[in-house]
Amino acid sequence: MVQQVTIKLPQYVRGIHLITERIVEELPPLPQAGILHLFIQHTSAGLTINENADPSVRDDLDKFFDRVVPEDQSLYMHTQEGPDDMPAHIKASLVGFSVQIPITNKKLNLGIWQGVYLCEFRNNGGRRKVLATIIG
Repeated sequence: MVQQVTIKLPQYVRGIHLITERIVEELPPLPQAGILHLFIQHTSAGLTINENADPSVRDDLDKFFDRVVPEDQSLYMHTQEGPDDMPAHIKASLVGFSVQIPITNKKLNLGIWQGVYLCEFRNNGGRRKVLATIIG
């Protein structure tokens, strides 16, 4: 069985945001076993799985990406959408646009310290859509 649902996220400020609970709330009942595939339908935001216990992890990730991919328009040709646009595309490509999570006993089988994160790389990214595909 395969099911798909589009999850509409609210607008988030620029940064790394824990969205695990929001995703779970929007999903239909999960099968006994399977895979959840999440795909963000945008090119300037990404999805990742990382530590969910210490919020400083999010801050450190955000600072790292800003150091590695600076907002220096002299570095980029694609600049018409603002100084944060091309860096956002690069950061999103580094993070990736999808994650897969095992489903076990009708629940997401994340590790005890793992959470799903929206990586919002734009200053005003707007509402984001995540396509959730449940295979099981």
